Amino acid sequence: MGSIPGWQVGLLCGIVSWIAISSILNLTQKIRSLTQPWVSRHVISGTPIALRIQKYHHGSLDAFFSGLSCVVSVPFYTAFLPLLFWSGHGKLARQMTLLMAFCDYLGNTVKDVVSAPRPSCPPVRRVTATEDEKENAMEYGMPSSHTLNTVCLSGYLLHYIVTYTQSTDASMQFAGFAIVCLFVGLIGLGRIYLGMHSLIDIIAGLAFGLAILAFWLTFHEYIDNFVISGQNVTSFWAALSFLLLFAYPTPEIPTPSFEYHTAFNGVALGIVSGVQQTYHQFHHENVVRVFTPQLTLPGFVGRILVGIPTILVVKFCSKALAKWSLPIVANTLGLPIKSTSYIPALTASSSGEKSDEVKQSGYLQKLFFSQPASFDVDTGIRLLQYAGLAWSVVDLVPSLFSHLSL
Repeated sequence: MGSIPGWQVGLLCGIVSWIAISSILNLTQKIRSLTQPWVSRHVISGTPIALRIQKYHHGSLDAFFSGLSCVVSVPFYTAFLPLLFWSGHGKLARQMTLLMAFCDYLGNTVKDVVSAPRPSCPPVRRVTATEDEKENAMEYGMPSSHTLNTVCLSGYLLHYIVTYTQSTDASMQFAGFAIVCLFVGLIGLGRIYLGMHSLIDIIAGLAFGLAILAFWLTFHEYIDNFVISGQNVTSFWAALSFLLLFAYPTPEIPTPSFEYHTAFNGVALGIVSGVQQTYHQFHHENVVRVFTPQLTLPGFVGRILVGIPTILVVKFCSKALAKWSLPIVANTLGLPIKSTSYIPALTASSSGEKSDEVKQSGYLQKLFFSQPASFDVDTGIRLLQYAGLAWSVVDLVPSLFSHLSL
């Protein structure tokens, strides 16, 4: 067994130090006190702009922008990314998965640090056509996650297509860039039209998205090389995923943002651990790709019909196993726990506000300094559930494809 690289130790120690220092100095509250009033003023001053846009409201526009929002939502990406892995474009799939997890963490962190409101409804008309949109409306507003994610993922997809096709045609590259810009613009306009965001949220989402995309395009090859052939990959990523549960700010009022972060944190862990173990079997650059003689469209459909039920079963089993094992581990270690939803027997008799406070606020500070009465085991269950699902996408399901000659 090789030694642990020094940069891994340094990075993990740096995260622990940041968590401890930010908790002791109460940095979240200090940053919020500086940023929240300024952002809130711009949200209020942006109301007339939203109202002017909504003057043109129509049922068809409601449906169009609601559908467009669904196409760039986290649930859509969660459903789409497995198909990308199974199509043979493994590098694109793992890069977009990790980029999505990175965007989700940074975007939701900024949201909960600033804790800025969404546009007031009324006077703004808010359209929440799906359950996902209703949950999104419970989050804080700035930055717009839809705008941020669209900038990053569509920008990286354009980069991948240009690189993969080795296109040198300037007109085609410009056309691709124009399509991405149009798509981002429609997403931003749609979020204002639907009453989900103000102009300042869209601008912040665009700015953060461009910054994250620039960072990712600079380092994505290093990250990919580490995932497929690095040293101590799985144990390092497991430790990183664990620490990122604690390196999360306390929102002014509890929101679903931390749950989204936990889920995609688990997805990233499952993808990295699975790809690292099976890269040379199922995810190398010479695997068969869809729309080739080796993987025709009917064959790809067969993969979907086998893969989707399999990962759903694994998700169910992972959740059941985590619900059974985590309380046992916690009791063995003497850690007091409770569950807000997953395990009724552990549901605390205290108020929901107290439960949410323990669940989302100052994790390492509570763990080492204030000794809370109990910890919400749902976070660990959610992490393991989605890690199991993601692992099955890149390990178990491709093994089935191999056995079934799909």
